[in-house]
Amino acid sequence: MRSESVPVLPHTPWTRVRTVLNWLNLSTPLGLLIARIGGATIVGRGRGTYLATGYRYGFPVAGAFTIGSVITSKHDVDHLRDRPALLRHEDRHCTQYAFVLGVAMLPLYFLCVGISYAIAGDHSSYNPFERLANLADGDYPPPATRFSRHH
Repeated sequence: MRSESVPVLPHTPWTRVRTVLNWLNLSTPLGLLIARIGGATIVGRGRGTYLATGYRYGFPVAGAFTIGSVITSKHDVDHLRDRPALLRHEDRHCTQYAFVLGVAMLPLYFLCVGISYAIAGDHSSYNPFERLANLADGDYPPPATRFSRHH
């Protein structure tokens, strides 16, 4: 499950813990299942993470999305490899799955999407999961300013 075009990242003590937690909390197995159902090609990235590329479904609408330690995208490996900031953003989501007890993150994430839409009209500006993963690295615009005063 390793591609020569994907640089393999070394483990750190924390990423070893994160990897185990994401297998135990079932988020990584769920991510691998969804990637497989979506027709993605899965390669190891190192640090316990996987890249699943060529995902064929249009939902979610994103350049990439993460479930557990599986970063899934409709794009190919080269597209992702050429976007290290996006991969850092998605890697932070891998860590969030470990902290939020795995699949429990999914309903919490979608609740935060709804709150962000209600406040700002987009899914990321007031979504703490996206903000903590770094909006700029995820190629999201800065938080909406529709409530700020313009003089």
